[in-house]
Amino acid sequence: MSRKVADCRKFPSEKNCTLTISGEESEVLPIAIQHAIDAHGHKDTPKLRKQIKGMLKNE
Repeated sequence: MSRKVADCRKFPSEKNCTLTISGEESEVLPIAIQHAIDAHGHKDTPKLRKQIKGMLKNE
């Protein structure tokens, strides 16, 4: 499996978040979703999950 990266710097936000998460997709995806909910106030929806999965890049 290839490592994936979720990088908040790639997406504009009021908080100017600089968090980057990397690892296997199965590790990164749930942490990135939880971060979006806790730190950015997003609701946990299928649309959010799909968007975050789509933003993951190969390391």
